[in-house]
Amino acid sequence: MNSPITLDALKVLDAIESKKSFAAAADALFRVPSAVSYTVNKLEEELGVALFDRTKRKAELTPVGRMLIDQGRIILKATDELTHMVQLSASGWEAELRICIDSILSFEPIYELIAQFQKEHSWINIKVSEGVLGGTWDSLIANNSDIIIGATGEPNNSDFYVHAIGNIDFVFAVSNDHPLVNEPVPISNKAIHQYSSVVVADSSRHLPSRSVGLLDGQARITVPSVQKKIDAHMQGIGVGFLPVHRIQNELESGELVALQLASYESRNSELSMAWRKDNKGKALAWFIEKVQEISDELVL
Repeated sequence: MNSPITLDALKVLDAIESKKSFAAAADALFRVPSAVSYTVNKLEEELGVALFDRTKRKAELTPVGRMLIDQGRIILKATDELTHMVQLSASGWEAELRICIDSILSFEPIYELIAQFQKEHSWINIKVSEGVLGGTWDSLIANNSDIIIGATGEPNNSDFYVHAIGNIDFVFAVSNDHPLVNEPVPISNKAIHQYSSVVVADSSRHLPSRSVGLLDGQARITVPSVQKKIDAHMQGIGVGFLPVHRIQNELESGELVALQLASYESRNSELSMAWRKDNKGKALAWFIEKVQEISDELVL
């Protein structure tokens, strides 16, 4: 069944309500008044309702007419936005950009980029997700993201461009009231082994899961993100390595204490951003450029 409520009819109603008269609406629409009246009369006849109160001197909507124009304006706006999106898509702009940020990074610098982008391109939707370890690469491989930021390691895949954005150092850190603080330094593996290690769960669904910084046989507490791992360390419920750039304030305030270990190899990770080679979207290109510009801020 075809609805009598067409986009043209909604535009006519919108013009009449905005201009408060049929004649003024006709001028705004570059039509003769009789054409405007015909559109309204035909719509009322097909709907079987009165949209305007003819007893008033000015064009005044009935309650049903008001409901129709209020909902109709939503449709008109959505149609305009869809038209704009189609035109942009034809010129290379995406309707949506999907960004996966690795849990190792703080999201704030990326959020600042998103805010800047939205000021210039508010019609483009941004979808942000969080990945952990192999899960960050997994999101790109599974085509669940257009760009990943902060990934560690290298994918065995030639379909991606990979760009290094910096290195992150780690320290073995515990809360200031943790028993290990009172152990003689350097701390032995035997002493560490008494306490649970806090590990971040790999979010990968298709790639093999990874874990880092565990001693053989050590009990573990698994949490969903690096921030939750930091929180667990702050609560004193576990031990392990933490990225220095994420806990700088806590180290300076003394809430967390970095400990020297007897068996210690310097730990750092190179972080990358990556995207598909066949993705030529302009929104993607914008973020690639901007992330490169702020790469130092991401790992500070």
